Amino acid sequence: MGVAGARESPLPVRVGIEVMRAWHIPAVYSIERRVYPRPWSPSLFYSEISRPSTRYYIVAKDGRKVVGYGGEAFVADEAHITNVAVHPDYQGAKVGTQIMMALTTEARRRGAETITLEVRVSNLIAQGLYRKFGFVPVGLRPRYYLETGEDALVMMVRDVGSAAYGERLEAIRRELGRVLPPPP
Repeated sequence: MGVAGARESPLPVRVGIEVMRAWHIPAVYSIERRVYPRPWSPSLFYSEISRPSTRYYIVAKDGRKVVGYGGEAFVADEAHITNVAVHPDYQGAKVGTQIMMALTTEARRRGAETITLEVRVSNLIAQGLYRKFGFVPVGLRPRYYLETGEDALVMMVRDVGSAAYGERLEAIRRELGRVLPPPP
């Protein structure tokens, strides 16, 4: 899991965030194939979105175009971010930040106290994004990524329901508001 390395940074783009629906999956799968060496199958995405009580999947749209997506799973008071991906043409445009804002906000809404994720040890760009949201390294999964044998860094944020974490998210929202163009 992780946001793939960005090329030349485009200007920030304000995206619309929507709950992922079946009709989004072809576009999601197109991004998935471009971003990951071992992409999830469309059937896996269909399976995930069919369980809204324990899953939350979203798409980021620039107008009508799906430019990114993310998802998380919930068990008791824990959330686990399963994936975050941004179309290569939109990497560096704050789309990943907007996706993470939606995922962490939903985790708080559902009462999560911790959020975890895995990210490639080489993906420093994604790790920087996750650190912005309060994630810290808590472990390593050796050779987690089968296609390359690369290790996964396990990151976690605790006390998601706290006032302090709410203030962190509000500060990121304000920063986004200053950086992004006004809504259409």
